[in-house]
Amino acid sequence: MSKNSQKNMHPLTGKKMMGADMIVQILADEGVDTIFGYSGGAILPTYDAVFRFNEENKNNNGEQPMPLIVPANEQGAGFMASGYARASGKVGVVMVTSGPGATNTVTPIRDCMADSIPIVVLCGQVPTTAIGTDAFQEAPVSAIMGAVSKHIFLVTDPEKLESTVRAAFELAKTGRPGPVVVDIPKDIQNWEGEFQGSGSLPLTGYRNRLDAVMTNSLSEESAQNFYNLLNSSEKPLIYVGGGIINANASESLRQLSTEYGIPIVTTLMALGASDTTKSLSLHMLGMHGLASANYAVEDCDFLIAIGARFDDRVAGDPEGFAPNAKKIAHFDIDISEINKVKNVDWYHVGDLKKDLDDLLNYGKGIKFSGDFKSWHHHISELKEKYKLNYDKKSNLIQPYQVIEEINKLSGGEAIISTGVGQHQMWAAQYFDYKEPRLWLTSGSMGTMGFGLPAAIGAQFAKPNRLVIDIDGDASIRMNIGELETATTYNLPIKVLVLNNFGDGMVRQWQKLYYKGRMSASDKSLHRKDFVKTAQADGFKFSERLDDKDKLIPLIKKFIEFDGPAFLEVIIDPDAGVYPMVGPGQTYDKMITGEWIENRNSIVDEELDKSSMF
Repeated sequence: MSKNSQKNMHPLTGKKMMGADMIVQILADEGVDTIFGYSGGAILPTYDAVFRFNEENKNNNGEQPMPLIVPANEQGAGFMASGYARASGKVGVVMVTSGPGATNTVTPIRDCMADSIPIVVLCGQVPTTAIGTDAFQEAPVSAIMGAVSKHIFLVTDPEKLESTVRAAFELAKTGRPGPVVVDIPKDIQNWEGEFQGSGSLPLTGYRNRLDAVMTNSLSEESAQNFYNLLNSSEKPLIYVGGGIINANASESLRQLSTEYGIPIVTTLMALGASDTTKSLSLHMLGMHGLASANYAVEDCDFLIAIGARFDDRVAGDPEGFAPNAKKIAHFDIDISEINKVKNVDWYHVGDLKKDLDDLLNYGKGIKFSGDFKSWHHHISELKEKYKLNYDKKSNLIQPYQVIEEINKLSGGEAIISTGVGQHQMWAAQYFDYKEPRLWLTSGSMGTMGFGLPAAIGAQFAKPNRLVIDIDGDASIRMNIGELETATTYNLPIKVLVLNNFGDGMVRQWQKLYYKGRMSASDKSLHRKDFVKTAQADGFKFSERLDDKDKLIPLIKKFIEFDGPAFLEVIIDPDAGVYPMVGPGQTYDKMITGEWIENRNSIVDEELDKSSMF
């Protein structure tokens, strides 16, 4: 063995270890500093290994290097890991037992897959000899998880345990990120062998494909063709999706936008990729995007899509999307997204950060200079004329004002987590986001119950950040048990519930498209006392706001409270989410409601009731 090999060797190489201890050591080697999970018989060996590792490796201040955070439910653990990953950019880790422990994570795993979020889920499994016998707490994890994850491993050869766990982290965080599941039978955890300290599964096909993408540099010819398109444009617009945040390419995006004065619209998942307080930012486009953003999409003549997938929330009618765009360009890491929904004229598949940097450098090299002053003037007029608005004279508390007041205090620098529903869209529309990874929401899946556990995970990832969960009365019910988790670990998260006594988004659709038939959406008869619930779970600040005159001082008190704080706000039950583009509709059919201007005459049309929200 060479001296270099000895130097690079893991210090524990050759040591006799249980499989469970190998798992925990690999977690440490991967930089894992927080685990979210719930124990059970099939995962107990690894839980014990975590305990022993933490006892033996305490920090100088006596803190555990890898604390195991226990939720009320495994679904909560999955969303905590997701919130942690979204806020930090690191891989979130979940550790659960077999059977129901594993199946309770199906929803967060699918949620992470849909939003391209990197987590690793370690599941205990019944012993290898019992697999397939319907043993106690056995579930066909491979069959279930294979349909909802980026990849699933079932470890049956103890000699491959190390390489499998390492491969799981590699798969989760590389390429298009996603959730990876490792199903580990109890006897594999209890097995004893020599720790290798290195090595991963071959993954030859995956690595070859990934290498081809990551090394696919933007050629001079391709860059020149792009600038030819930009030079022919008078109204260019950048359309950004969540891929830009996953690629840590937000700064490169901002430099490109600023250098050439190209305005930016973002999807729900890309909020914060551009600083929403800047003049070139048009904020969010799409079904509930700002009217000014959607009109800019209608008016642009060159659309530049970056890390975006033209999904149905943005391009409900693909043919009618960006109707005046003579040319469309598309940057992405995933070749399958190119021409999947909308045909484009120019594209490049590769690492977004490197590609944008290369594109900008090429432009500087050829001294490209576009003149888009008239377009900037047009954008400014759109932002002023079609800005967000609501009934400010109403005696009822308007949810928009609540968020505006919080935004004044947080200054666009807080981490905002949400449930799913009207409150989610209001938070997307009315908050400022100065940086990436400040906006945490279930985008593609639209999973109610996401907000509270995701906020908990984010607070562990960013302990010194202000973390606020904007939730709804129906959404928070889904994982309300995690209120206790917040106080158990004394997390200073702020939980705001906008209570309109029902499923507000469902009711909005029922009013618009189902002649006001409120089937199963009215929760006014429900008896949940949210304030008492939060108090019972240990919140020292737990109050209800139902008086508009007390709104400003109470919100200030809520945000500035030192510790976990809960605030229920009784809002106007008829408050709607506007603008709104119906499913399958083009932006010229956008409904802006009573208080936001509309440049088109809208005629009510029967929409496809089979379309989801």
